[in-house]
Amino acid sequence: MTGGQARSGGREVVVLAVVLDCADLARSGAFWSDALGYVAEPLSSGRYRRLLPPDGEGVELLLQRVPEPKTQKNRMHLDLRVPDLEAEVARMLSLGARCVTESPVEEDGWAWHVLADPDGNEFCVLRPPATATAP
Repeated sequence: MTGGQARSGGREVVVLAVVLDCADLARSGAFWSDALGYVAEPLSSGRYRRLLPPDGEGVELLLQRVPEPKTQKNRMHLDLRVPDLEAEVARMLSLGARCVTESPVEEDGWAWHVLADPDGNEFCVLRPPATATAP
């Protein structure tokens, strides 16, 4: 996978990548590839696995295998903004996510669910208001 990766603030010298801890690179690679429509690099004997959009353009998700399980709330998380909240939550659950919230959280026209990936990492699936600007 090659291509132009996302830059931070447009600075030529900074490439933005998001690193996510996991226990199993194959399982997490399959989950996040399906969740995001990304392509995972082949598994190696190392402790990292790189995922990128199919055209190589965009933010890299780097999976890092770690020995310890997740035990506390994430200090940072991914937001997946979609037009159909219910359909996307159902799709994520079918991929192996777990719903953390019982009903959608609603604030300023936004609605979202908090979910957890197979390793327990929280992420949000959000439906923006019709005239949304990023919060």
